Parts: sequence; structure tokens; C-alpha cells
Amino acid sequence: MLSILAAGSVFFPGLFLLSKQCLKRIPALRWSERDAVIVSARLVSSVQAVMATSAGYIIASSCEDIIEDQHWLTCAYIMFAVPYFVYDIYAMFMCYWYKLQVKGHEEASAAPKPMTSALTSYLRREFLMVLHHVVMVTVCFPVSVFWRQGKGDYFQGIMFMAELSTPSVCLGKILIQYKKQHTLLHKVNGALMLITFFICRVLLFPYLYYVYGRYASIPFYKVPLAVSWHFNLGAGMLMAPQLYWFFLICRGALRLFTGPSRAQRPHASTAAA
Repeated sequence: MLSILAAGSVFFPGLFLLSKQCLKRIPALRWSERDAVIVSARLVSSVQAVMATSAGYIIASSCEDIIEDQHWLTCAYIMFAVPYFVYDIYAMFMCYWYKLQVKGHEEASAAPKPMTSALTSYLRREFLMVLHHVVMVTVCFPVSVFWRQGKGDYFQGIMFMAELSTPSVCLGKILIQYKKQHTLLHKVNGALMLITFFICRVLLFPYLYYVYGRYASIPFYKVPLAVSWHFNLGAGMLMAPQLYWFFLICRGALRLFTGPSRAQRPHASTAAA
């Protein structure tokens, strides 16, 4: 298990650094450090999302008994992916830092913020996302690997598939970065992001309750009363930020499709776990 954890610790930061260097050195691109960092961070997030979704599909489709059946990939991918959430906190800060530097140069009267001030501003602006990542490492990781005691791999696989919405979120951020938010590609991607986020993140927990109710032969509305309060609390804590982010996505989509051409989707509207 430790070897898998070490592999993840090398893979995600390594992919980020490799992508950044390639983007800076490819003759046809020759991107700046800022552009290379921001795009590389989105690329790593998308790669992790594809891997998580693929692992989740394999696990869920292999479990006939949603409680007792186990798949080796469940704990293996959890161990591999945990370092990603630690790395991503750093990557998000670097993206924020470079955006501040560019903003400081654009505004003649504003000097770039020092690193400590930028860190404070970053934690304040991205508090919910950083908190989400910290909870994934400090709570969800031990619960998924140790507390479950090998039960419910099907549910874990379905939760992995929540990452299906992440690539469209990342593409939306890149298009906004290059001021392409009013192109057809951005609108199509925005619609796809709205649909996938709603299905994979908002409907995720009602679906899990429905599946368990069918397994236990109890009505859907009685499932919260039939399971332990720990499950209800955990589901509520994980679902709450998804509802908030979905609200921001809907607000951004409304502005994109009905607002004036200069309107831009808020940064937070494309945030995701």
C-alpha cells in the first residue's frame, strides 16, 4: 500500500512539472510560465478525473452485491489518489499567485502582493475548495480505507465516477483564461458541464440512497432512517458543497446565455472537487 501511495506522490506532481516544461518548450506554443502553470494544473486535474471515473466504472460494474463484494482496485486507487488532493492545493495556489502577478502588472497603481499576503487571500477566496481537499485526505481517506472494513466497494466506485464532470470544468477555466467564453465551444462545454455536474455530483447521493433502499427492500424515503447517522452526516457534508457549486454554475450559465457579451462567469462557478 505504501508503494501505491508513493507512486501517487510522484505521479501527480511529476505530471504537472512535465506538462509545464513541455508547454514552455514546444516551439509552436512557447507559453509563458503563468500560462504553462495554469494549463498544466487543469491537465493534471483532468487526467485524475479520467482515471477516477474509469476506476469507478470498473469497480461498480464488478460488484453484484453492493455491500459485500470487493474489488482490489478500490483501496488501490484511493491510496494512489490521496496525494493528488495535497498536490492540488499547491497547484491551485500557484494558479492564483500567477493570476495576481498579471493583475498587478495590468493595474499601474497596484503592486503584486507578497507571497504571504497572496496565501492569505487564496485561503480566503478558495476556502471551501481547500476545506474539501483537506477533508478528503483527513476524513474520507481513513474512512474509505480502514473504517469501511472492505464493505461497500460499489458505493465507493460510484463516488469515484463523480469526477466525470471535472474535465469540462477544467476546459471551461482554460477557455475563460484565454477570453474564449463567448465561443460556441465554451457554450457547448458549459452545457456539458451543467449536465454532468448535476448527474454525477448532485444526483449522486439520492441515487446511492435509492440503490441501498432497493437492496434492503425498503422505500426510498425510509432509507435515511434505516442507515446509521454517520452515513447521513457524511452524505450531507459531502453533498452541501456540491449544491453550492452547482448553484454557482447555474448562475454563471444563466449569465453566459442571457447576459451581455462582456459578462464573464465568476471564477468560483467552475470550482469542483
